[in-house]
Amino acid sequence: MYVEIKTELPGPKTREIIERDARVMSPSYTRDYPLVIARGEGVAVYDPDGNKFIDMSAGIAVCATGHSHPRVVEAITKQAQNFLHMSGTDFYYESQVALAEKLVAVTPVRTGNGRKRVFFTNSGAEAVEAAMKLSRFHTGRRQFIAFYGSFHGRTMGALSLTASKMIQSKRYFPFVPGVTHIPYGYCYRCPYGQTNDPTQEDVTCNLACVRFLEDTIFRTKIDPADVAALIIEPIQGEGGYVVPPKKFLQELRNICDKYGILMVMDEIQTGMGRTGKWFASEHFGVQPDIICIAKGIASGMPLGAIVSSEELMDWEYGSHASTFGGNPVSCAAGVATVELIEESLLENARDVGELLLEQLKPLVQKYDVVGDVRGKGLMIGVEFVKDKKTKEMNPEFRNKLVMELFKQGMLILGCGSNCLRIAPALLLTREQASFAAKLIDETIGKMLK
Repeated sequence: MYVEIKTELPGPKTREIIERDARVMSPSYTRDYPLVIARGEGVAVYDPDGNKFIDMSAGIAVCATGHSHPRVVEAITKQAQNFLHMSGTDFYYESQVALAEKLVAVTPVRTGNGRKRVFFTNSGAEAVEAAMKLSRFHTGRRQFIAFYGSFHGRTMGALSLTASKMIQSKRYFPFVPGVTHIPYGYCYRCPYGQTNDPTQEDVTCNLACVRFLEDTIFRTKIDPADVAALIIEPIQGEGGYVVPPKKFLQELRNICDKYGILMVMDEIQTGMGRTGKWFASEHFGVQPDIICIAKGIASGMPLGAIVSSEELMDWEYGSHASTFGGNPVSCAAGVATVELIEESLLENARDVGELLLEQLKPLVQKYDVVGDVRGKGLMIGVEFVKDKKTKEMNPEFRNKLVMELFKQGMLILGCGSNCLRIAPALLLTREQASFAAKLIDETIGKMLK
């Protein structure tokens, strides 16, 4: 049994903790429904009242190996028994080196001499900040290109690149200067009126979203010789799990090469096997100059990183550092995580993800409120609309569905204004995937009656 609801939701013990939380925690937190986790195992989550849920969010794509995988817990315990901290900025320890060795082996960044280097951070936002600083340091240039719908983090540099939801930036102006946003390859909502299928190898339009950069931005606003980096999510996460056409990223790579602009891939949500490949950029045949990593890198322990070629990571002694970045316990968890993904979870994410996408796609024909189903591996988005012709967004239905699924025993979140975010642990089984797809289908059907 994948779900077991024993009490009303929330139950009495859960309510007591939520009431305590309300007295002391920041009101900025975005709790969509009253779930208190007491224990997790794989894709199962238990609340203090003994209710069992199937987790299709994995801590926002963080718990790649599931909740409390025994090998990850063992690695954490062993490292913690030896020592908890000895800043990797100033000293050396093996777990940091071991994880760096594994990351350089799997990251598809461009290199000249074949060697890569890693800088560790505490989070995804810090990884983006590090990529911004390295890009400026290496190129001597000042400006950045980012995309509408993007989410790169909430620290001021990362927030300056972000253009996902107004609430995320409201009242924080001025931002870090030198950032210009352009359209993303969101084929379902193409602002130029095209209707391409991003799953196809080729697109029939002229990629006006890409042409906009050269034909408008570089012609009227920015000298490309002053652009340090173009920073992009290969699949947009918070923006709605948007999968662009293959040529979108390939043409952007060509433009970067033409003007000597670094391409930074924010693979914080898409990386570490989430899409059935180590990194989503591999689906598009594009190698970035810098990759930003976090979320699934350490199965829930706080950790982030950037990886680039040795030639590019040329900042000077003391130019950038982090007291806690690459914490030894987090790195030990990261090593165990990478090993588990290598052994079976990468293949499982690809296999189970294909099954789940195949079972969800018929919802587009079955329900008028479902406008699109898209994704790669175990990163799948379902977009809800009020009208399929106008494609008017339907956030109200999405929000209600998230709550109804919670009541049915599924933990899931939204993304974008009107999309359902499906991002379970990479160990999700085919049987669990089929159960989840059926529950989503049946719940939509009941809501429409």
